[in-house]
Amino acid sequence: MDLNYLRRLVKIFDDSKATELEIQEEGITIKLSRKIKEYKKVDFVEPVRLIQNEIPQETSKNESSNNKVIKEEPKFETVSQETTNLHTIYSPIVGTFYRAPSPDSPPFVEFGTKVKPGDTLCIIEAMKLMNEIESDISGTIEKILCENGKPVEFNQALFLIKPE
Repeated sequence: MDLNYLRRLVKIFDDSKATELEIQEEGITIKLSRKIKEYKKVDFVEPVRLIQNEIPQETSKNESSNNKVIKEEPKFETVSQETTNLHTIYSPIVGTFYRAPSPDSPPFVEFGTKVKPGDTLCIIEAMKLMNEIESDISGTIEKILCENGKPVEFNQALFLIKPE
């Protein structure tokens, strides 16, 4: 058998997608085969999500080393059940909470301020746009739940208003 012929067969086999080749000529048998890479099916594993109130914290030195989970205080104040007779104004967007139109101006509202529908309560800055948040009911401001200049989340409680 010609060596050049054998080299051409191996080259053709390498370039092809065939996994086996067997040739018989003049009483000589040539058998070529290649291993097939097997890919294992991997199931999608959903990433682990840490809940904001259950972030593991460092344990103190006198505590045992069983790695207890310490609950962290929520970032923003939640509305308690004793305020069920109060109307809550929620943030419609994510942004930065401002109580006044400018740093030198007085706040739009204070504790005890009487408001009516359409009165501006605060501004939330989102992507360099100033969004005025207005009252949707008539009443008196009972509590301001956010700090000036701090970030607020979507649907975060901003004000508690006692309806008239």
